[in-house]
Amino acid sequence: MIQRVQTIFLFLVVIAMGVTIGMPLWEQLQTNSGTGDSWNLTAFALNNFDASGELIQSSSKWYIGTLAAFAGLLALISIFQYANRGRQMLINMMNSLVMVGLVVAVFLTTNGINTAINAQEAGTYQIGFWTILVAMVANMLANRFIRKDEALVRSVDRIR
Repeated sequence: MIQRVQTIFLFLVVIAMGVTIGMPLWEQLQTNSGTGDSWNLTAFALNNFDASGELIQSSSKWYIGTLAAFAGLLALISIFQYANRGRQMLINMMNSLVMVGLVVAVFLTTNGINTAINAQEAGTYQIGFWTILVAMVANMLANRFIRKDEALVRSVDRIR
């Protein structure tokens, strides 16, 4: 049944991945170069702006957006697998791995930029990055409630 608690958590994963795709993930305001350049990472691009706010260069980071979209799609598929709780838990575990890969991809991308520009500060992670972590927690909670449902069904079968 779709009206279970884990459905709410899985829907939160879908929403969080949508926010991740739509919002900035990371921002480096001041670099060591003294020019006032800033860097902004979104789910699909890494942009370099000068002090006046003009775009200097942009590079595609499509893999971050693709991983976020795939994690949202897996959560959406998992919602409709309520008849097979084992498959639902398997999809959620795969989704956890995709989200860990997403965090690693963002982290490696930001560290690579900081190294390339010789930044003294690490920059700030924005709302798009933190929603990935919210999605991971919601996914773990959904798996917990799916396991509770499975244990309840097994205990009822044992009584019969």
